[in-house]
Order: sequence, then C-alpha cells, then structure tokens
Amino acid sequence: MALLHHTCSVPLASAIRSRALTISSRAAVTFPSVKKLPHADSHVLLGMSELELQQLAADLGQEKYRGKQLHHLLYKRKVKDIEDFSNLPQAFRSNLRDAGWRVGRSPVHHAVTSADGTVKLEDNRLVETVGIPVKDDKGSARLTACVSSQVGCPLRCSFCATGKGGFSRNLQRHEIIEQVLAIEELFQQRVTNVVFMGMGEPMLNLKAVLEAHQCLNKDVQIGQRMMTISTVGVPNTIKKLASHKLQSTLAVSLHAPNQKLRETIVPSAKSYPLHAIMKDCTDYFQETSRRVTFEYTLLAGVNDTVEHAIELAELLHEWGRGYHVNLIPFNPIEGSEYRRPYRKAVAAFEAALESHKITASVRQTRGLDASAACGQLRNEFQKSPLVPDNSDSSQPQPDIPLLC
Repeated sequence: MALLHHTCSVPLASAIRSRALTISSRAAVTFPSVKKLPHADSHVLLGMSELELQQLAADLGQEKYRGKQLHHLLYKRKVKDIEDFSNLPQAFRSNLRDAGWRVGRSPVHHAVTSADGTVKLEDNRLVETVGIPVKDDKGSARLTACVSSQVGCPLRCSFCATGKGGFSRNLQRHEIIEQVLAIEELFQQRVTNVVFMGMGEPMLNLKAVLEAHQCLNKDVQIGQRMMTISTVGVPNTIKKLASHKLQSTLAVSLHAPNQKLRETIVPSAKSYPLHAIMKDCTDYFQETSRRVTFEYTLLAGVNDTVEHAIELAELLHEWGRGYHVNLIPFNPIEGSEYRRPYRKAVAAFEAALESHKITASVRQTRGLDASAACGQLRNEFQKSPLVPDNSDSSQPQPDIPLLC
C-alpha cells in the first residue's frame, strides 16, 4: 500500500461531516536511501518550548529572536517542513537541516468518513486519532481531539479492540502533539479539548504524555481544564501524576464495582486491586483538589444490572464524595463475545446511580460507522508495519519504524 499524501484544505460544511486520516507515527524521512532514525529522536522541533527554540537558535549561531520566530511557525502557522520556514534566513534553514533537525509532522496516509462527525487517524504502524466536533444549544462549536499515546496497548482489556491488536511501542511527545494539529487541519478549526483516551495506556508512557500535555497547554494554548488523562490503572502512576498538580481531569476506567468481576474484564486488575486504585484516587483529590471521573463500560449481561449500579455507588461512597461516573455503552468490535446493552438497561443503571446520589452521564456514541468509537480503535499494522508498495519507484517511500 503506497503512502498517500492527503491534504485537507476544504472546510467542513455547516452540517458537520468528518474524515479520518492515516498518518505516520513518526515524522518519517520518506526517502528509502536515508538511514532509519531511532525512535529516541531528539532532533524534532515540534514539542520544544519557546525558550528551548531560542537556545537552539543561539547554538546554531543565530540571534535568539529567531527561536521566537520558530515558535510562531510551529504553533501558530503550523508549518510542516523546514524548507517552508520562508521568513527565516536560508542559512539558518540549511543549518537546521544539516544538523539533522526536522519539524516532526507526518504525511497523511488515509481518510475515513464517519457520518456523525468523528475522525480517525492512522499511520505506518497505524496510530489512530479521533476528532469529535460538537455544537451546543447556542451554536458554539467544540472540537475534541482523542489522542493515542502508544502504538497499540499492552493491557489487553477484554472489551477493547486496541488491546486485541497487540502492542508495538510508546509514542514520543511530538507524535502525540501532531495528532492534535492534524485534527485542526482536517476540520479547519481549533481544537478546544484534548482527551488522552485513544490507543494505548497513557500511564505507561507518562513522561511523553506529560511533555505533550505541557506543550499543548503552553504552546498550542489549550487550557489544562480542557484536557483529560485516562487510565485503566497502573500501580504508582496516579501518585506520580498527582505530584504535578495538573488542573486537567483524571479519568479512571473501572468497568466493574468489585475486584472479582473487574479481573475478568481488565486482566491488569490482578496487579492493581480495586481498593488500591480507590485509595490512590482519594489521595489524588487531596493532593490536587481535582475530583476523579470514573469511566464504566456497560457490557450486556456482565456488569450492567441495577445491582451492579448500587454496588458501584456503595463503593464510591466508601471512598469519598462528589465522584462522577461516565457510562459508556459497549461499542461492538469484531470477534468480541460482549454485547451492547439495550437503552432501557443503560437508563436503569444511570437512574440507580442517581438515586444513590452518584452523578452519572451516558457518553454519546460517535463514530461507530468509522470504527472510531470508544474501544474500537484497532488496526492490522499495530504489530506488523505498513509495507510500502514499491511498484512506483518515483514516489518516496516511508521509513518503516522499528520495534522498541
């Protein structure tokens, strides 16, 4: 399959349509004669702060204000290639290229349309990103980017397509940031919200996630309170996240009201018991003054009864007050034994929580027709890279990433 360079210059119609893109999980050097770059690539401009860019300019013999210009080109004009830094001296651009620097933006490989306005992005090992446009009652438009933090996921939650596809590697900070910029380009609209809920477990790539979070906040200028970091639970990481005192939301995926049932749905629960997660969530609130949101995927006949709802409410009351539960009706995936619950069962579960003083909401399902809904992100190139089509030797070919 040849790498398709897709441009997204056509604005969306007022009745929001969407397309999904496939992008390279790295800003690849696409010429086959160029030696493959390692994943730990420090020569990427995207993700660097203004101060870092100023220092880079100075290191290359330029005035520091050139770093400020670089910052504007990356985060305001969102230029993708050093050659297009037209307001910088040619000598500076040449120095950047000769020193091995690159922007860190990837070519688009594929576009998939979803009728409800949800976008999915993929790449060489196919990293997927979902853009979710929403208009409120006043007509204001909100655009959420659901970004991936890993190529695949190693935790293998039983209801999630990503885990079934296997795991390849962590994403670098620029590979996370560029997902947001790609969504903005596609929709011709600024991203207002970012949720780290795409492929992968963010807490297993916490360093890059925090670096991307900082860049999105400080440089792309998305408010911390407009961002959510999700986790199914990795020991000791909630404490680490709390130490950064972010104003973003922490969303913890519970999916069950007791340890025994949770172990059948989330295999990693065996190493991180429910009481330990709840203790860490309580400590997180005390450290940050930010309430935790709990994600709960409803699986028909498994965890969706009123009795389960009451047990969940009792669990949450035991560990604190004011928790919010986000209910997610299961989104079908190929080869799964689980079923989506009926609306009546979802409504009864929500009502049972509310009657026990637990605030709950049901997540609107978006992107089912593009396999871009929650739990559906999966692709066949998570374990085996996309193989380029060499039938047209005149076209540049992607540099296939190596496994970490």
